[in-house]
Amino acid sequence: GTLMWDTGAIPDADLKADASPVTQGRFTATKTLKSQLAALGYAPKDITYIGLSHYHADHTANANDFAGATWLVQQPERDAMFAEKGPAIAQRAQYMALKDSKTKILNGQDYDVFGDGTVVVKAAYGHTPGHQVVYLKLAKTGPILLAGDLYHYQEERNTDKTPTFEFDRDQSLASRAAMEAFIKKTGAQLWIEHDLANFNKQKKAPDYYE
Repeated sequence: GTLMWDTGAIPDADLKADASPVTQGRFTATKTLKSQLAALGYAPKDITYIGLSHYHADHTANANDFAGATWLVQQPERDAMFAEKGPAIAQRAQYMALKDSKTKILNGQDYDVFGDGTVVVKAAYGHTPGHQVVYLKLAKTGPILLAGDLYHYQEERNTDKTPTFEFDRDQSLASRAAMEAFIKKTGAQLWIEHDLANFNKQKKAPDYYE
């Protein structure tokens, strides 16, 4: 099976055919998500599972394209996403198709996506009501924890600094402590999605990690 984790900051529909840069807010992109998947031999219909670290718009830009997959979501996150008054820093139109997707509801428990320990969704509530991270056990690269917005840059680690817009700051700090203990136990690398310094060093599609 396959898992798509977070779906970009800029919708494919807003990008240009000539691959010239498009900037929205703090984010710039040139390639569509679908074209990057295609370079690896996949289309949205080939994706078995869709997981979002959380509902903020810079993580959900192309979520609707994966509505045919099984959605892995924490119950409090889904509740907030479709509440009568939508959540802040979200663009509901980007993910509304997921409302009718086949859904695996999680309630804080670890979820072993493929049953072999290689991909495990872990609750890390606080940044949003049901924020989650994903642990990867790669054969050559080793263990990795994709942080979502548990942190935004490395310097936040080992401090109590959090963004001003946390849903529940105390919960965020507790989640950080739990994930740091997990990292110590597993020896996992922590990949912070907003950490530009780390991003600039990493491989980009169609290259990949094994």
